[in-house]
Order: sequence, then structure tokens, then C-alpha cells
Amino acid sequence: MAAVLPAWIMITLLVLEAAVVMDGFPTTLKLERRIAMAGHELELSRLRERDRVRHGRLLQSSGGVVDFPVLGTYDPFLVGLYYTKLQLGSPPRDFYVQIDTGSDVLWIGCKSCNGCPESSGLKIQLNLYDPGSSKTASYVSCSDKRCKAGIQSSDSSCSGQSNQCSYTFQYGDGSGTSGYYVSDLLHLDTILQGSMTANSTAPIMFGCSVSQTGDLTKTDRAVDGIFGFGQQSLSVISQLASQGITPRVFSHCLNGNNDGGGILVFGQILEPNMVYTPLVSAQSHYNLDLRSISVGGKVLSIDSSVFSTSTNQGTIIDSGTTLAYLADQAYDPFVSAITNSVSQTASPVLFQGNQCYQITSSVTDIFPQVSLNFAGSASMILNPQDYLVSQNSNGGSNVWCIGFQKIQGQALTILGDLVLKDKIVVYDLANQQIGWTNYDCSMAVNVSANGTGGTEFLNAGQTSNDASSRYQSHSMITLLLHIIALTGLLFS
Repeated sequence: MAAVLPAWIMITLLVLEAAVVMDGFPTTLKLERRIAMAGHELELSRLRERDRVRHGRLLQSSGGVVDFPVLGTYDPFLVGLYYTKLQLGSPPRDFYVQIDTGSDVLWIGCKSCNGCPESSGLKIQLNLYDPGSSKTASYVSCSDKRCKAGIQSSDSSCSGQSNQCSYTFQYGDGSGTSGYYVSDLLHLDTILQGSMTANSTAPIMFGCSVSQTGDLTKTDRAVDGIFGFGQQSLSVISQLASQGITPRVFSHCLNGNNDGGGILVFGQILEPNMVYTPLVSAQSHYNLDLRSISVGGKVLSIDSSVFSTSTNQGTIIDSGTTLAYLADQAYDPFVSAITNSVSQTASPVLFQGNQCYQITSSVTDIFPQVSLNFAGSASMILNPQDYLVSQNSNGGSNVWCIGFQKIQGQALTILGDLVLKDKIVVYDLANQQIGWTNYDCSMAVNVSANGTGGTEFLNAGQTSNDASSRYQSHSMITLLLHIIALTGLLFS
């Protein structure tokens, strides 16, 4: 043992040194919010409208940790969306796609597309995918088992006129897209147990859009396509998991401060204070069983049937929604409870139809905590900034408005970024549960590389946007993993 100890000390020092150098561990993704033009801040009514469009777009109907280079900031008053850059095909080409937990399919605008935007207010270069220019592309036929599986989830279709697997997605905002499916290589940075494979590839099936209508044709926040993070078989996370490349779990942590950003991984973020609640079974979205709401420790008098799940009712967790939305019958009791709790310290005001409060001291000193109580005794604790939005300042006072909105005549509750920020959120599809805990998302996280919460961990921080720094991080990870492997040999 005495002979081994110096080597262990040396390895420990090397690991620590590598950990210091690897600020920006590439098992994470910095999240990008689409930034509006300078000075174009939005009112709550405009944010509600943006989310209405977003909700219309909710479709009607054991591996490693994967890293995608997602960048940007977060602010509820800047019109935005989260997007990432994918590389597809041979040779690989870059495509920017919206990260969307409300749909399943990855689709990209394709050559000769009718209505696909040619430029973007996001100041990104848009590209059209061309199957004919990729040496590894192939068309997906109706006899392909993946196409047949997609038909079961309404993500694909086949007509008698051709043998080509196709799709048509119509959204509630009047927009839509249609096209056909192709198979090609997705380029990945994947960290597996005990090693790292840079620039690895995996064949995936995705949509090739030949037509877009409605808001999808607009250039102000145009991207190349949509990256569905749903749980059906055609989602990329499901496809990669079926090939043993990633665990069937992904996680995010949205930074709520002015710097924005965050973390997104194909893997399970591990934190001691995580709580989990089961997903409601047989649902196309990420539906949770919300049981009650507490304000300042007191449970509100809302019939639990208001939150029950049915075709057009229930609670959905959706990172693509900016604000948060309460079922119609839950909204008024919630707002009344907040108003009553601050009646001695805040002046209620109506601002553009929204319930707001004028205050002269810190919002955290005045407003109560809110608890969303789910099945399995899992409570999501909301601090005031998680259900209020700052509207404006007037002299020495500030106006804060209820960020939860009402969907008039609807029984749907949607938990968007207003609620999800400053929390680790884990979508554990393998075990059909979602977990969370409050967290400073500017800090590093531990990620399970095997998706089981077992012994393989990777310390993940925010990755650098600079290519040279990224290459440096990859080299450091390779060194670190070799050191870990050496450690195992010394103690075997």
C-alpha cells in the first residue's frame, strides 16, 4: 500500500489540475435565448401572445453524455427561444434548430422548400439541408420500422401513391410544415464510461421540410428547424438511447439572472436535494399530476379535479414557454391569495389588464413562497421571482406583476421558463419521472454518464463558445479519463 500511495497522490493532483483547467466541461450546453433587437422589450400582453403561439405549436395530436454547443442568455422580457447547432450529413453541415420539449420530431428546412425563411433576425446563417449533397443520406420508405412506429404516434404518414415516409404537422397558430423523412448521420461529442469519442456519429431519422406556412415563414426569429425533445420513438433522444449512445434522460438548468445561459445535457444531472414525481402515463406531452397549490404555507381551496389530466386538461412542463399558465378555475384563487398576503406592504394596481403590485422594498421581503404540490410528495418551491415579473420602475418604487397567466375557459396548466429557471430539471424517460431542485445554474453540476445515477460522474460547468477553448477542454477530458482509468489499474 505504501508503494501505491505516492502514485495515488500524484493522480489526485493531476485530476485536480485537469478539473481546474476544464472550466466549461463539454458535457453541458449553454442555453441560447433568441435576443430581440436592442430596446425592443415586450409588454406582458405581447409575451402572452408569444406563448399563445407557442402553445398552438404543441402538436395536436445506458450510454453517454452528449454535448451540443448551445449558447445565449435568458430574460422573460426579451422575445426568445432556445436553440442549438447540429451537424448533419457527410460532409457535415451546420443547422440551427429550436429546442422544443413539446414535440417529438427533429425536422430541418430542405432544398427547394416553399416558405422556408432565407435569413434570420437571430443573426445566424440559415442553411437548407440537401439529401443529394450528403454521401450518407437515404430516404426512409414506408416499410421502414421507424416509419411504422411514427404512424402509431401520428408523427409520420404514408400514402398509396408513393413509398416515401412523410409528415404533415399543423399547429394551432395557423402555421404548419410538411415534408418527408430521411436518414443521415448526426455528429456528436459523446462521453462514454471510461473514454471520450470526439466527433462520433450516429444515424438518425429526421424530417426534411419542403413546405412551411404561417409564423414559420417569418424571419425575425427564424431557425433552420425544430428539435423535438418529446418521448415518442422518433425523437432524437429516443433514437440515440435505442442505439445505446445516450441514456434515455436529459436535463436542463436555466439561469435566471441577467447573464442568462444555463446547462443542457443528454444525461442525468445529480444533486442530493432532487425530488421526483411520476409522469402521467399515456400522454403525448410531459404531463404531471399537480395535486394542490400552497401560498405562504397555506393550501388554496381549489378542487383537485381542476388539475386532473384529460385530453385538454392537466399540467404540462414545457421549457419552450416563456411565462406560466394556470387553469382558469385555479387562477383567481391564486391571485387573491397573493394579494391578501401582501395587503399591508404592497399597493395592488392593474397594469394593462394584469394584476400588479407597487412596492418600495425588496420583492423577496414582501411576497410569500409558493409551493406546487405534485404526486409522490414532490413540491416545487417558487420564490417571488418565479411567479412575478418586474414590469417597470417609477421613482423609488417598482411594479411587479403576476407572471402566471390565465388561459380563459381552459383547464390547462403550463409551467414555463418563469417557473423552471434557477432549477435543475431532469426528464427521466427511462423511469417515467421528472425531478427538480432549486439551484444556482451558473454553478457546475454532476452528471451521470450511464443514466442510472450510478458510479460514473462527470463534473459539468458551462462550456466555452471559443473553438480553441473547446478543443482544449476535450483534450483535458481525454487526459482526465485516462488518469481515471490508470487509477483503476493501480487499485485493481
